[in-house]
Amino acid sequence: MTTEIETVSSRIAYENRWLRVREDIIRRADGSDGLYGVVERSDFVVLLPWQDGGLTLVEQYRYPVRRRQWELPMGTWETAPDTDPALLAAAELREETGLVAQNLVRIGGILQGAGYCNQRGHIFMATHLTQQADQREATEQDLVCRHFSLAEVEAMIRDDILVDAPSLAAIAMARLKGFL
Repeated sequence: MTTEIETVSSRIAYENRWLRVREDIIRRADGSDGLYGVVERSDFVVLLPWQDGGLTLVEQYRYPVRRRQWELPMGTWETAPDTDPALLAAAELREETGLVAQNLVRIGGILQGAGYCNQRGHIFMATHLTQQADQREATEQDLVCRHFSLAEVEAMIRDDILVDAPSLAAIAMARLKGFL
């Protein structure tokens, strides 16, 4: 088996606590050279908190797109990148929504943006929920949490209100696998 693309050299172009940007000089199978910018990030989780025929969504301001948006609860622990995704999922659910799931089932995985990023997402269905106090970080102080019926969520998708890609992928996967 031959490698389709060989890495000739690699350097870190930028790094902070949340991500690292790597610049790789590559050689393709035909011998031509190229350049890849790769964003390296820790794995993340996406949660589908399901109860009473609906999902709990969170709304927050997303600085890169300069707007508030609705999405499923999700997150990563940049300080503990090797955390078991199930532990991360339970913690993120409680942190953002205050919900605690009696049942937490991994239903699949996604790649955040395979053309530029190595980040993987783990999608979890959270059921048999009880409400506790949330445990939000300072960066989540503007977060709004609300339960929507499945029909309302689907209308938000149709009306371009819910446009977050990991949330859309998680809802589609849950629907196709019979969880919703």
